[in-house]
Amino acid sequence: MIFVPLPFVVALLLAILLIRMLRQGDGSFAEKRPFLLLIGFYIIQSVVIGIRWGYDIIDIMPLQSLMATMIAALAWVCFKGLAMEEQPTLSRFWPHLLPAAAIVIFIALYPEPISLAIILIFIAYGIALLWLARRGPDALVASRLDGAVLSYRSLQITGFALIASAVTDIVISFDFTQAGGIHAGAIVALGNVIALLILGTAASVAGNGSTMDAASSEPPPPPPATEEDGAVAAALDALMHARQLYRDPDLNLSRIARKMNLPARRVSMAVNRIHGMSVSQYVNDLRIRSACEQLVTTDHPVTQVMFDSGFISKSNFNREFARLNGESPTQFRKRRVPRESGGAASNVIFMSP
Repeated sequence: MIFVPLPFVVALLLAILLIRMLRQGDGSFAEKRPFLLLIGFYIIQSVVIGIRWGYDIIDIMPLQSLMATMIAALAWVCFKGLAMEEQPTLSRFWPHLLPAAAIVIFIALYPEPISLAIILIFIAYGIALLWLARRGPDALVASRLDGAVLSYRSLQITGFALIASAVTDIVISFDFTQAGGIHAGAIVALGNVIALLILGTAASVAGNGSTMDAASSEPPPPPPATEEDGAVAAALDALMHARQLYRDPDLNLSRIARKMNLPARRVSMAVNRIHGMSVSQYVNDLRIRSACEQLVTTDHPVTQVMFDSGFISKSNFNREFARLNGESPTQFRKRRVPRESGGAASNVIFMSP
């Protein structure tokens, strides 16, 4: 029987995830691109781990160390790109090539500190990601609002996973010191396989912005609102209703802030303090109210209503609809629209939920 290391199976699953992302033509390839690259690195690393621990080929260890370092840095670059109002450029992130360069130097000249260096790199980037997540979903100003909460969850998961990977490396090092590494293979098979699956799924969610179901993130209690907060919130309300910006599926906080000529953080603070919610929740509420009106006053299919309201993910649409109305869109329509032979009645007056 042919022996197939478990990491190879993980690489196959991640490859399927990558293909699914590539086939989803939702017009957001530029946002996905860094995460597609990140998942590609996860696939290569999983194959390398399978070769090293499945077939005990030690010569591939330098590549494994280099890939691990690049993955940590690339994860930070991907999520930091979602937190930037301006278009990220390679020149902005070149310092994050330095950890990989340091590993290359260690490999060539002095291999002993490599394990410690990788542990420190993973811990540093894990903490940096969790620090980036401290402001909640609105920190990811370039993420589509349809999936900002999911991207935020992915950010948190990736930060914790990097730190967990560092802890796994510490355990492996301890095993080599105390027991000659007899348990190292099992630890790697369990720890890295789980970590790569979690990281790959998180990258897929963040890159798509809307492929999984998740609970809405409740922001922390806001400080008292100021007059300026009220003015910003009122201007945002006027902009949303006058131009129906919420119907744009690619809308994000950065784009809203540019239209208002304000910093993204200023807009986020005003929405949080006045409405007690994140910007993504605020926009999704407007989208759901628009969907309710369409469900009652038109006979458009639910899928068309979803797209017309600004959603591109059925799971997100159904989740947000249930959050506000306590039922599915189909149930909502059946209860409020009297059915005649031709379909939805056209004279029903819409009442905001």
